[in-house]
Amino acid sequence: MSTARRIAPDPGQESVWDYPRPPRVEDTAELVEVDLGGRTVASSRGAVRVLETSHPPTYYLPVADFAEGALRPTAGSSYCEFKGVAAYFDVVGGSATARKAAWTYPEPSPGFERLRGYIAVMPGLVEECRVDGERVQPQAGGFYGGWITGRVVGPFKGEPGTLGW
Repeated sequence: MSTARRIAPDPGQESVWDYPRPPRVEDTAELVEVDLGGRTVASSRGAVRVLETSHPPTYYLPVADFAEGALRPTAGSSYCEFKGVAAYFDVVGGSATARKAAWTYPEPSPGFERLRGYIAVMPGLVEECRVDGERVQPQAGGFYGGWITGRVVGPFKGEPGTLGW
């Protein structure tokens, strides 16, 4: 964090610089929603948050909380040093399709088994994501899937000049 200056959180906020590395998975009772094509394609009060130093939380929703037909498996994978090999989905809502906008860890690495059966969504690739009614701002950089709300303060990895963090 030599180039980043932690923003002190106000009461009721969290600093992403207080999140652990390796990441932590925690349950949340917040209402987490995803819209695409003028439809709510996912809605859950049973999501989990993945919290990692310098990153806004990434929300994972149970696959059962997605509308029927909203997830279409697609080719490709990626590897996370902590969570393992990810598989991808296109997200479909109304007549809209967001390509490779969601991912899962079918066989998560030890310590991240809680993510099995959960799907994360890249907020910048869909129409809107909300947490307890608040519209999410996507994490910058086009690679990360963090959900920025008023609950968290940064600075956040993904902004210009943060590659070396």
